[in-house]
Amino acid sequence: MAAKRILFISRSELVSPLHAQFKAHDCQAMVVEDRASAMKVIEGRKADLVFTLPSLPGYRAQDLLETVQQSGNPLPVIVFTDKGSADEARLFMELGAQDYWLCPLTWEKVQAALPSDGPSAPAPPPASPQGKPREVSIIGRHPAVMRVLALARQVAASKATVLISGESGTGKEMFARFIHVHSGRENGPFVAVNCAALPEHLLESELFGHEKGAFTGAISRKLGKFELASGGTLLLDEISEMALPLQAKLLRALQEGEIDRVGGVETVKVDVRVLATTNRHLEQSVERGEFRQDLFYRLNVIPLRLPPLAQRGEDVLLLADFFIRRNSREYGLGALQLSDDARQWLMAHDWPGNVRELQNLMERAVLLAGGGPIRPVHFLMDGQEWSPEDEEAEDAAGSAAPVQAPSISFEEGGRIPTIQEMEMQLIIKSLDWTSGNRTKASELLGISVRTLRNKLGEYRKIGLDIP
Repeated sequence: MAAKRILFISRSELVSPLHAQFKAHDCQAMVVEDRASAMKVIEGRKADLVFTLPSLPGYRAQDLLETVQQSGNPLPVIVFTDKGSADEARLFMELGAQDYWLCPLTWEKVQAALPSDGPSAPAPPPASPQGKPREVSIIGRHPAVMRVLALARQVAASKATVLISGESGTGKEMFARFIHVHSGRENGPFVAVNCAALPEHLLESELFGHEKGAFTGAISRKLGKFELASGGTLLLDEISEMALPLQAKLLRALQEGEIDRVGGVETVKVDVRVLATTNRHLEQSVERGEFRQDLFYRLNVIPLRLPPLAQRGEDVLLLADFFIRRNSREYGLGALQLSDDARQWLMAHDWPGNVRELQNLMERAVLLAGGGPIRPVHFLMDGQEWSPEDEEAEDAAGSAAPVQAPSISFEEGGRIPTIQEMEMQLIIKSLDWTSGNRTKASELLGISVRTLRNKLGEYRKIGLDIP
């Protein structure tokens, strides 16, 4: 099967978080920020799918959509934005956009939007080399996590709906995937929908699909996520954000196992196991009249409440070590270690962003440590700025952990690389990780964009091919 080609007319920092997923799934992603570059790709038929922001300096998505419609090229265009409105969504759908999304982009949504090579069919889940679905590991030894994990494993094989609640960043989707791969539906699709990402009328189409001509801009039949997830699992993420009228339609779908496409006249049977997540206390939303009581009871057959990271004790260190190992492999570094003072800092932090905050913090620390022991100076918290001199000052003051020789994995025939070589590799890896975005790379490295540009200029002079 040929690699899918996706054109993003966007600021690169909105796309760079998906860079690793594109590589893993053999997708060619192109990011441009002007109309001329976009039209060159489109007119050369070098893209299978287009994602575009509503506007960029010197560019309007309206003009692009009008050009695509006039050309007769049925190239699907999806408009995405971080500041959407129902009026804007209606405008772009009338101009021929296939869909209108709110940020952030996720791989699950992008993958579901990719045109198929043959008849429309649900995509299989990612598989291991043995042909079995990808395993999901929940890392943690705290009793609260073990209790939730045991309950999740016990109910996984049933058809019962599960409501997973917890603060943002606690890993609700990870637990949903764990339930999926331990169920009898593990060979079916896992489809996730963010209920907070779309206005009501677009979310209805996203869930239940629509027929051609159902509304202005509905130029073809679209299967909803209920149909795409048939035989597998459907995750309704942030269910508390769903509007009340749509909640009634969802309740019917859950009770009857059937849906009606928008503009359709036939009822469609679906076989879906539904999981839902929320970062709110839905009981309070029910009391305020913001969430249907009957839908709450239907979703809350099995309640799973995830504890915040700050209440999980030494799980913080287990997770930190896991993220360090994963990022070290990704960046081609050796086995990095946390210093004693870094471990003390991690245990004392209150983690308002939970596991997601820790994950991002460890990626940053791995990049800044550059192969040596990870120290608090590498965390860059509370607007702190970093430079190599900070580490020298910390050494002079005497840190709680003994200074260790960096453990670095370089294929250099046993020769220890110089500081300059280590710096060069770190910079190049950072650019690769951010898809060439110099602003993002400089933030990860803790240096100014000007310093980064000067370094790249030096590398060009010695013959390196720097884009």
